[in-house]
Amino acid sequence: MSLALLQENSGWLWPYLVVLLVGFLPTEVWRVLGVIAGKGLNEESELFQWVKVVATALVAAVVAKLVLTPSGALAGVPTAGRVLAIAAGVAAMLMARRSLVVGLVVGEATLIAMALLSRNTTP
Repeated sequence: MSLALLQENSGWLWPYLVVLLVGFLPTEVWRVLGVIAGKGLNEESELFQWVKVVATALVAAVVAKLVLTPSGALAGVPTAGRVLAIAAGVAAMLMARRSLVVGLVVGEATLIAMALLSRNTTP
């Protein structure tokens, strides 16, 4: 079935069907296989600890790239504002007994505030 035929026959639903078929289903297979393969893993093993460290390092690298070399709308926020948003999010997370949700909400609110402030001060 071609994309044009899919668009013709499904009306306004076609973008959602494309996302489901191309974006969700191919990755879901690997997620399910990962859960099945990981059932017997010991969380205290050296291999598992190494995987956690590598995953954390990858997330830190992506965040650093977004802060230091942003693109799109994020590039409109000054570097100091992006760094402040991360610091505020981390501080809020630690004050809320390591609540990731609190840290994300505070960090995002700070980033939005910095974007609005920078937009209002730009000539």
